[in-house]
Amino acid sequence: MTYLYLALAIVAEVVATTFLKLSDGFSKPLPSVVTVIGYAVAFYFLSLTLRNLPTGVVYAVWSGVGVVLIATIAWVFQSQKLDVAALCGMGLIVSGVVVINLFSNASPH
Repeated sequence: MTYLYLALAIVAEVVATTFLKLSDGFSKPLPSVVTVIGYAVAFYFLSLTLRNLPTGVVYAVWSGVGVVLIATIAWVFQSQKLDVAALCGMGLIVSGVVVINLFSNASPH
């Protein structure tokens, strides 16, 4: 259940961040409301995740997966460009998350 909470936190954060861009500095009401609700949901599920997993591990996974998803959404739907360095960096982030989850004693397996 803990990893489900983490996944929900990540999805809510990605939705909130996507709508943050669309809110245009909180000048558009609907995207602004989605942003605020999305972050509230994200932090709620993140807090549930922190009951069972170490903060460092949770934050590494949450932020790492979130960065990759946000960059992908921005590339696909907002026409933002990703160069080779950005793609390599995201590959390293994904690799780090995999290493933490598979090999770290700080993360329950």
